[in-house]
Amino acid sequence: MVDIALHARPQPVSAKALAARHALPPRHLEAVLQALVHHGLLKGLRGPHGGYELARERRRISAGDIARAVLGPGAAAAPDPADGGSAVTGSAGTGLAGLVVAPLVAEAAGAYLAALDAVTVEDLCGRAEAAQVAGPRAGPDFTI
Repeated sequence: MVDIALHARPQPVSAKALAARHALPPRHLEAVLQALVHHGLLKGLRGPHGGYELARERRRISAGDIARAVLGPGAAAAPDPADGGSAVTGSAGTGLAGLVVAPLVAEAAGAYLAALDAVTVEDLCGRAEAAQVAGPRAGPDFTI
């Protein structure tokens, strides 16, 4: 997301360019990009100059939004006693794992996502630029 925020102007960033820049397998990267599109964080543009760009302003996308999109709906799910299961183990919620470990893991996951919610893509772009790992920004982002 940060790479796309920094490089999507004037043209969208291709999945192939992302994969090459970050030494990622294109097949796996495409699934992640599609999840981000599905959650309204990226826009996929087709055509010879297609690729991906942010679907909304970088200051309106949190790292928590990205984590939830990539990790899926159970990212910080607490155990559901109604189904007798555990978000962590998928087994009966009456044992040690369901009654002790699963609530702890769910609480930690919730704290993790809350911390990520406090950081925006804008913040991360600033950090990347300050560390000089991404090159200068193309200009102000006036995307609405």
